[in-house]
Amino acid sequence: MSAHPASFPAAPPPVAPPPVAPLRVLPSVDAVLKVELARAATERHGRQATTAAVRTALDERRAALRAGAGGAATPEEIAASALARLDAAAAPSLRPVFNLTGTVLHTNLGRAIFAEEAVEAAVRAMRSAVALEYDLDGGKRGERDDHVRGLVCELTGAEDATLVNNNAAAVLLVLNTLSQGKPAIVSRGELIEIGGAFRMPEIMRRAGAELDEVGTTNRTHARDYRDAIRPETGVILKVHTSNYRIEGFTKEVSPRELAEIAQAGGVPLVNDLGSGTLADLARYGLVHEPTVREAVAEGADVVTFSGDKVLGGPQAGFIVGRRDLIARINKNPMKRALRLDKVRLAAIEATLRLYRDPDRLAARLPTLRYLTRRPEDMAVQAARLKPILAAILGPAFTIDATACRSQIGSGALPLETLEGVGLAIASRDGSGGALNRLADGLRRLPVPVIGRIDDNALVLDLRCLEDEAAFLASVTALEGAHELA
Repeated sequence: MSAHPASFPAAPPPVAPPPVAPLRVLPSVDAVLKVELARAATERHGRQATTAAVRTALDERRAALRAGAGGAATPEEIAASALARLDAAAAPSLRPVFNLTGTVLHTNLGRAIFAEEAVEAAVRAMRSAVALEYDLDGGKRGERDDHVRGLVCELTGAEDATLVNNNAAAVLLVLNTLSQGKPAIVSRGELIEIGGAFRMPEIMRRAGAELDEVGTTNRTHARDYRDAIRPETGVILKVHTSNYRIEGFTKEVSPRELAEIAQAGGVPLVNDLGSGTLADLARYGLVHEPTVREAVAEGADVVTFSGDKVLGGPQAGFIVGRRDLIARINKNPMKRALRLDKVRLAAIEATLRLYRDPDRLAARLPTLRYLTRRPEDMAVQAARLKPILAAILGPAFTIDATACRSQIGSGALPLETLEGVGLAIASRDGSGGALNRLADGLRRLPVPVIGRIDDNALVLDLRCLEDEAAFLASVTALEGAHELA
């Protein structure tokens, strides 16, 4: 029996790997650095940073060549890639945005916009040496609070005033000075929490005060305060519940009555107004909010409030009140750690001066100007913007003028809203994903546009939109809007 060799099918020919472009098709670093774009990058960002960016761009193109995913590159292309990388890295993180959320004092968007007078004052302070703590009359060391003390006292009726970097710091410093190791009496209904889970009881404890809660969440009586006062009591603390309101079966002690109780008990009354305002908002057609002058006149020994909320200035914490108590507060070593710099002091002084002319305040102070803007003016603006935005977004979206209810924000008058007008943008096919993509695209613009999604529409509330030209210039850069639907 003869043996025959086994028969196997022929093996397929090997598959050739994709051709890899030779690495020598890439220019050298020196060649790239000689082109015009690289010289521009060097001028803008420095030679060291430009050289590193060129090497990174070459490394990326080299890796693509090895993977068979790239081809030759000119020195100009590599330089353009490096310049784009450098420009992106150099862009400021704190970027201007258009606040079309409908919240005027938006904490996440920086709260108050400065008045032009405050901007100019801050710039002057940044550009030169200033007599921050120097008495020009006597040629001796001065006190930085002196630049605004007189203005603050004039506008509030207080005997004396001092400033720190925000209102939480103001409360912390006051309690640490007047009630460290001593009970601080406060109503349970006023133990507020503000943004970022920041709670009043924690501030009090960090200040070294012993929390002495009286009353209940919804009802606190005068007798509760009287019964709580002891020889060792440090202060009575009243906290204005500016970011919420309890309604129904409630009871609270008025500031004036509370001042009488504190005086009779021989303890200071500290009234934390939170947002605080120097002008009666009712004068400008808004709901009345307790003013600092009212709190002082009602008998509070110390009043604290913010600078960057309804007041419309830079972030700061104001402490006003009795001269002897302010003197004690200023001697606290913590004051130095919480003090303001020259830039904010300059902006605050300029802002406070605007309050001397209440007839023109609404026109000159952006916060008040936004809050008092007329719905009919916003309706006219919406009519102007609607066809332009429709042309940019294309047929995939509908745009309609819509009534809006704006809010003050930053915990001020939380239940009060302002009648306004905005633009409601909806996907023609009702797609929520398209709206989210559009909102994302608007956030990526040269000057991002921040609105809010409400009732299946992206709403652009026009209350805070003044610079239409800049807004349209930014929105025109919305690339591929038709692809967002």
